[in-house]
Amino acid sequence: MSSTTDLRRTPLYERHLAAGARVVPFAGWEMPVQYAGVKEEHLAVRSGCGVFDVSHMGEIRTHGPQAAEFLQRILSNDVDRLVVGGAQYSVLCLEDGGVIDDLFTYRLADDVYLTVTNASNHVKDLAWFGRWAQDYDVTVEDAFDEFAMLAVQGPDARRIASQVLGHELPLRFQTGGAIWNDADVLVAGTGYTGEDGVELLVPPAAAPALWDALLEAGAVPIGLGARDTLRMEACFHLYGNDLSEDRDPIGAGLGWACKESTGFVGSEAVAKARKDGSPHGEKLVPFRFTDKGIPRGGNTVVDGGTVTSGTFSPSLGVGIGMAYVPVERSDLGTPLQIDVRGRVRPAEVATKPLYQRPS
Repeated sequence: MSSTTDLRRTPLYERHLAAGARVVPFAGWEMPVQYAGVKEEHLAVRSGCGVFDVSHMGEIRTHGPQAAEFLQRILSNDVDRLVVGGAQYSVLCLEDGGVIDDLFTYRLADDVYLTVTNASNHVKDLAWFGRWAQDYDVTVEDAFDEFAMLAVQGPDARRIASQVLGHELPLRFQTGGAIWNDADVLVAGTGYTGEDGVELLVPPAAAPALWDALLEAGAVPIGLGARDTLRMEACFHLYGNDLSEDRDPIGAGLGWACKESTGFVGSEAVAKARKDGSPHGEKLVPFRFTDKGIPRGGNTVVDGGTVTSGTFSPSLGVGIGMAYVPVERSDLGTPLQIDVRGRVRPAEVATKPLYQRPS
């Protein structure tokens, strides 16, 4: 949470107030933490369709003859495998393998890419892009002011989004375009809830009317509180909690998004961590309580380790979270003891994701 008095507002701020949202400081923004309540909103996404205002996220446009080569140098994944109309997850690393941010990159044309950054890291990420771009025939632009971003998520999300846009939607991890009320819409088959859905990037002026149309079609407004519980059930990382410059992607369980053979910045350190283990000797694991209690980030894991994210799972009805623990205690089913405000609560290392939709 931010304590700054000079907080920014998204184009949907007035819509949030009108819907009765409780607005709080977050990453330098005034953002809705909840409307009807975290549990109600969480279950609305799991059972139907929710829409999130994520316009605080940043965007960086990269284009030019050597755009692909440049991104291959700074992003951890294999950018050469990213086709036009595709989306790819990666991390941005320091030379020592520490994680600067985790990102999604969309390839919009042969030599045009759009990378979405975390709100709190946008300025830092943009500077890092600019530092390394000097060696390439490439242009890096701050595209933040060009977009508002709405995430439409849940089992009914595609039906509702398609109905509103009047357009067929791209598949998961693909992108496409649409025209809505004379505004260009970038539609990405990505999200942060573990449910199917899309993220819509639109000009800021078009966002309020698009928000209204989605709600009229049946989407429910969802705040940051439910966004957090949803992503924890799916075991998605939150930068600043589960990822940081002090942690490498191997220990964080993101080795699948790192292709050291590409020679990205930090690849040698990441390769060493993959071979010899994380320098911390710890691994990020999902866990669930086996009795009562609600874990929170910062709780101590008895006999070694720290909870990075914790909550009560509305879908599972138990306390859940993620924690860095010694590698030798990271196997599935390993019992853990977590100190929650002076009371030791029993837990166990669980499967990822923690919640799976019943088949």
